[in-house]
Amino acid sequence: MKFETRRLQLRSWKEGDAPSIFQYASDPAVGPIAGWPPHRTLGDSQDVLNLFLSKPECYAICLKPSDEPIGCVELKLQGSSDLVNNPKECELGYWLGKPFWGQGIMPEAVKEMLRHAFEDCGMERVWCGHYEGNLKSRRVMEKNGFTYRWTTENLEVPLMNETRTGHVFCIERDEWERQKEKEAEAS
Repeated sequence: MKFETRRLQLRSWKEGDAPSIFQYASDPAVGPIAGWPPHRTLGDSQDVLNLFLSKPECYAICLKPSDEPIGCVELKLQGSSDLVNNPKECELGYWLGKPFWGQGIMPEAVKEMLRHAFEDCGMERVWCGHYEGNLKSRRVMEKNGFTYRWTTENLEVPLMNETRTGHVFCIERDEWERQKEKEAEAS
């Protein structure tokens, strides 16, 4: 499956993507803030590609016209998220290579994933969360209309072998539709 925005191509992951994943996921600024350790070897990235990124609704983010992944955006469906126990809800997850931070890439990718979640997948609610201190992730949520719901202290982060504070946000279908109408009126 593939989606396009003005600047991006969001596509299914391919077997040969491990080197691109490693290029960005090995940076200690990328994974730990999202709750996973930096990749130490190309094998780590290949394992993540095979075990996690090949799931349904998980997409590589590529800058047009390139086909090289620079990040990831995913709709985690019921059964693959601790925030979701309803088939009409999903959790949004994402990460982006550090060289591409601050360019509006992730808000653009998330906007398209929200469109896909609500229009194509029939979702009624999309959840998203971030750990304390990850203000860039929080800003992406706010730019896309997510609203704060709750904070959890002492949240287990098993891949990092630690506990953190987590903040949960959500956007419901009617909120997304109102936001879409406002954007259409403004353009």
